[in-house]
Amino acid sequence: MKKTIYISIFLFCVQFALRAQQDPQYTQYMYNMSVVNPAYTTNDLGRLNFGTLYRSQWVSAVGGPSTLTFFAHVPVSEKIETGISLISDKIGDGAVKENNLYIDFAYILKLDDVSNLSLGLKAGVTNFETDFSGFRLPELQDDPNFNENINTSLPNIGIGAFYNRENFYAGLSIPNLLSSKYIDSENGVSMLGSEVMHVFATAGYVFEVSDNLKVKPSVMSKIVKGSPLTVDGSLNVLFNNRFEVGASYRLEDSVSAMFNMTVLPSLRIGYAYDYTLSNLSDFSAGSHEIFILFDLDLLGLNKGYDKSPRFY
Repeated sequence: MKKTIYISIFLFCVQFALRAQQDPQYTQYMYNMSVVNPAYTTNDLGRLNFGTLYRSQWVSAVGGPSTLTFFAHVPVSEKIETGISLISDKIGDGAVKENNLYIDFAYILKLDDVSNLSLGLKAGVTNFETDFSGFRLPELQDDPNFNENINTSLPNIGIGAFYNRENFYAGLSIPNLLSSKYIDSENGVSMLGSEVMHVFATAGYVFEVSDNLKVKPSVMSKIVKGSPLTVDGSLNVLFNNRFEVGASYRLEDSVSAMFNMTVLPSLRIGYAYDYTLSNLSDFSAGSHEIFILFDLDLLGLNKGYDKSPRFY
């Protein structure tokens, strides 16, 4: 019986990936901003920001998604910033894999002495792959949907806008403008997998209670055709500009606890745990997410983290 339940969850994940493809979701999106918005800027000339984030979703549910991202970002002038991102997402213990490699370009418009509006472009390639070789059960062996594996790569582009001032930021982006079909009808079998547009809206503010205490509310919403609206509301509290704790709520899906700290002036690490509220809670032990961020001063300007709207 337990095996049947696990297989049902697995099939749900695969069907979700093939028919209503959603980009990975992140609880600590405020530290992973350039992945979803190519217009994200730090306005910190000479400083290279890079890091990695790993998310294991629906732990203990066989076939639950896992995502690994790598991102790097650097200003090259007062008006131009560039970046790169690699996103590797898999579902069903590798039965469905998607790898995305993107280059980002952002142009900054200075609105006044304290605020900027940047416009961004993201371009790259998406590789989509299925491997059903390890997924063989008697009742599925004659199913033509699982007879052939897929491995295809397609180009994609994205756009974004990002506004920031001293204590506030807001962004709007579509990381994948091209709706590309991976699978179509073949040999009388109807199959469809597509990369559909995702619209991300983000915003955050920092309330400076004192020199050593900052309160940081933020929100992210994701709109995808054919999928429920996703809304994340988060509240983080920063102590002594070093330790940060927070909580988050994802609409009708999960509640989360977050913690991160500055280990070194150039190194920050963080962890988040999501407790599942949906009907998957009977099969899932929640989701785990960790990140590591590096901040390298290439020109020795020693401006610090405060220039980035992620950190303040």
